[in-house]
Amino acid sequence: MEFLKDLWGFLSVRKKFWLVPIIFALLLFGVLIVLTSGSAIAPFIYTLF
Repeated sequence: MEFLKDLWGFLSVRKKFWLVPIIFALLLFGVLIVLTSGSAIAPFIYTLF
C-alpha cells in the first residue's frame, strides 16, 4: 500500500493527474492477461479484441 501512497503523492505534487487513466488502463489490461492465462473464458476474451 505504500507504493500507492507514493504514487498518489507524486501525482498530486507534480499535478500529473492525466496519468491516472493511463495507469488504470494498464492495470486493467494486466488483470485481463492474468485472468485469461489458462482459464476457460480465454477464448471469449480474445474475441473482444
